[in-house]
Amino acid sequence: MARKPSYPEDASVGDPVGAPNPEGAAGGATDDKAGSKRTRHIVTGAAIGIGSAALVAALLYANRSRKGGGDEGNRT
Repeated sequence: MARKPSYPEDASVGDPVGAPNPEGAAGGATDDKAGSKRTRHIVTGAAIGIGSAALVAALLYANRSRKGGGDEGNRT
């Protein structure tokens, strides 16, 4: 069984119920979470864009030998 921690009689432990937040109503942690979420979405979008461009480039490279230009496709 865990023991209950002992504190001096005159010590304030924790925030009193209903005490205002010194950082404002929104709080700093909420802004950090929103900012990191926004950054994560931007990075994810950039990664998807780069990946899509890489796939298109790979498909264009793979199909370049199939396009005409030589005598390979003109067998009669």
